[in-house]
Amino acid sequence: MRKDDVVIVTCAITGAIHTPSMSPYLPVTPDQIVEEAVKAAEAGAGMVHIHARDPKDGRPTTDVEVFRYICREIKKQSDVVINVTTGGGGTLGIPVEERAKVVPALKPEIATFNMGSMNFAIHPLLKKYKEFKYDWEPEYLEMTRDIVFRNTFKDLEALSRIFKENDTKPELECYDIGQIYNTAFMFHEGYLEPPLRLQFIHGILGGIGTAVEDVLFMKQTADRLIGRENYTWSLVGAGRFQMPLGTLAVIMGGDVRVGLEDSLYIERGKLAKSNAEQVEKMVRIVKELGKRPATPDEVREILGLKGKERVNF
Repeated sequence: MRKDDVVIVTCAITGAIHTPSMSPYLPVTPDQIVEEAVKAAEAGAGMVHIHARDPKDGRPTTDVEVFRYICREIKKQSDVVINVTTGGGGTLGIPVEERAKVVPALKPEIATFNMGSMNFAIHPLLKKYKEFKYDWEPEYLEMTRDIVFRNTFKDLEALSRIFKENDTKPELECYDIGQIYNTAFMFHEGYLEPPLRLQFIHGILGGIGTAVEDVLFMKQTADRLIGRENYTWSLVGAGRFQMPLGTLAVIMGGDVRVGLEDSLYIERGKLAKSNAEQVEKMVRIVKELGKRPATPDEVREILGLKGKERVNF
C-alpha cells in the first residue's frame, strides 16, 4: 500500500517543445540527455521521462536506436525508472504505430499514452525568440499554428494493444477535461486496466489552463468518472506554473513532474542550469510539506511496474 508521505517526482529531461536556441542548458545530444537524467535521479527523481533528439541539430526524433542508446546508458548508471514518450515530438502528424514503435522495440516499464486529439500550439514562442541557431527551429514552431495532434479512438485502441502486448504501463496524458472522459470510456470498455496512471498537463495552448480551479476540475472529474480508488495521478505545470502547480499537486496528494521539457527556468527570469536543479527545488518543497520523494523501487511498487530486468535495452 502506498504511504501518504511519499511523492513520485518525475523529471522530463528534454522534451520536444523547447529548441536549442532557447537555453544553452537544454540537453540535446544522447550523452547530454543521459548525463542529465542520471543527475536528476541523484537529486531525487524516482522516474525520468525521455524524448530523443537528432544529435546533429537537436531536432526531435523518433529514431528507435537513439532511444535505445539513451535508455541503455541511463540503465547502466542508475536504478531510476525510465519513462519513454510515444508523442512523437516534432512528428505529431505521423501514425500512432510509428510514434509508438519505441514500445515494442524497447519494452519499457512505462511510457506516455496521449488521451485525445488536440491543437498543440507552441507558435507563440516565436514572439519571444528572434534569433535561432538552426533553420528548423522557427519552422518547427510555426508549424504548430496549423497542426492537430491526432489521437482518435482508433488510435487509442491500437495504442492500448501495443502497450498490453509489451507489458508496458501507460501513463495517460490528459491535456483537457475531454481527455479524462476519453480515459474513462477506454477504462470502462476494458482497454485500460486499473490502477490507471493519469497525468494532468496544464498550460499548453490548446489544452486546459493553469488556474487552481482548472486543477480541481480535472481531479474532481477523474474522481467522479473513474473513481479515486482506480488511479494515481501526477501533474505537469508548463512554463512559470511548473513549481506553483507542482506544489499544489503535492498538497492535494498527487505526484509531480518537473524538468527542462516543461520549463527552462528555475525562478522568474533565471534559466535553470540543469534538470537536477529543478528536481532539487521540488524535493525541497516536498520535504517542507512533510513528505519525501519516492525511490525508484517505490515508484515501481506504487505504479505496479514489471521491473527493469524485463525491458529490452
